[in-house]
Amino acid sequence: MIMRATTIYGKADVRLADVPDPSIIEPTDAIVQVVAACICGSDLWAYRGVAQRQPGQRIGHEFVGVISDVGADVHDLRAGDFVIAPFVWADGTCAYCADGLFTSCPNGGFWGEPGSDGGQGEAVRVPYADATLVRVPGGIPDQAAIPGLLALSDVMATGHHAAVAAGVRPGSTVAVVGDGAVGLCGVLAAHRLGAERIIALGRNPARTTLASRFGATDIVAARGDDAIEAVRSLTGGFGAAAVLECVGTQQSLTTALSIARDGGRVGFVGVPHEVAEVDIKAMFNRNIALAGGVASARHYADELLRDVLAGKLDPSPVFDVTMPLSEVAHGYAAMDDRSALKVMLTP
Repeated sequence: MIMRATTIYGKADVRLADVPDPSIIEPTDAIVQVVAACICGSDLWAYRGVAQRQPGQRIGHEFVGVISDVGADVHDLRAGDFVIAPFVWADGTCAYCADGLFTSCPNGGFWGEPGSDGGQGEAVRVPYADATLVRVPGGIPDQAAIPGLLALSDVMATGHHAAVAAGVRPGSTVAVVGDGAVGLCGVLAAHRLGAERIIALGRNPARTTLASRFGATDIVAARGDDAIEAVRSLTGGFGAAAVLECVGTQQSLTTALSIARDGGRVGFVGVPHEVAEVDIKAMFNRNIALAGGVASARHYADELLRDVLAGKLDPSPVFDVTMPLSEVAHGYAAMDDRSALKVMLTP
């Protein structure tokens, strides 16, 4: 049997291709029929030719769907369950998984790696299904609920990870570098954790409007030295106690470290690209902590899912464009030229 899935061949060359239907290989596997997937900002690094992929490699790592089949050793899930797939799979039994660091599982991996299924397709084989997938109670949800659940596969969990790594707590003053979907979810996460003041750095009016809707109290429409000066001016010359770095470039990281107040923390979750240096001496002299990295979406999923189901958390507005999977190439182009914030794909 043949199905359709997104593949990448090189710079700006994304195609929908026929690939074999997935099947159970290991007894811990499950097959998920994808209901919705999406394009991530980190996928754009491959689309722009910065991150290399093998020609014809499947791509995509954010999806939700319905289980159609399970292996003999899958005990907590069954066919018909609606599930969220965090952007990595993990065995759930190693020392890293026990610590909640599913992204470091030695038996785990990322969707779209060579030899694995990408998430932007009609179906996906999921290894270690019991440990990896998050079952959504109540069966298949209403269509309107899908975007908020899909956000938990990566973007909302990553924004939350940035806030946690930066030490956001009730009453905090927070600055968020980046007005992409992760940065906006970082604003939402900081608001959820009780931040009193949230300064969002961004220049796109539609995105800064959404940042304000998500809880930002101040908008800084500047970059580089001008942004640093503006944030310091807003904070009495001190800077923010918690800074979320949600881009991954040299300029964004330098800005994040520069706008942190002495003794503050920077939570960085932007996938680093072309970052040449970090000013360790300045960090040392100012007691700035740098933490973060790859978000363990599975670790955060249950907590965030409860709030989404209770109506206390709604990250769905980050999806501003919905396209059928057949138009995936147009979705990549729209995100690349910033005419779309985040594209949801419906197989």
